[in-house]
Amino acid sequence: MSAGLDAARAFLEEAVYRSRARQAASTALAPLAGSSDARRCGLGEKAALELDLGPRGAELFLELWPAGLPDDAALERVRAAMAAWIARQDALDRKRNHFLRDFRGAHGYDRAAYGPAEARAFEEGLAAVNAEVEAGLAAAASLLLGAARDR
Repeated sequence: MSAGLDAARAFLEEAVYRSRARQAASTALAPLAGSSDARRCGLGEKAALELDLGPRGAELFLELWPAGLPDDAALERVRAAMAAWIARQDALDRKRNHFLRDFRGAHGYDRAAYGPAEARAFEEGLAAVNAEVEAGLAAAASLLLGAARDR
């Protein structure tokens, strides 16, 4: 993998972490607003988009684009690529959480008690979601790098 793709992946992961912090705050406050959805997976109702850069994000931005982006349109394309990945990552995290919830509901929480078939199904289910995350992040990183160039 190229250094540019590695930096783009790290940049997108940082964007997700910042958005998760905002999401966690709103999720923690949900009970105060009367929200009590029992089927929630702990991520709240929807992805929170935080497109402002923290210190690490700013470092990665400068690594990716040391001279800055050429114009406001390029910056908007980068922000759109960030927002798309944040929303996709949120959906994949929900998919993983729902898989875990449903699997544990059917087979119990004690993995040590799973038989060979259940243990294999558990590992394969998690691996499938993780593979989607990995493929999606690689594609999003490529899209992010291209977003700054596209006209």
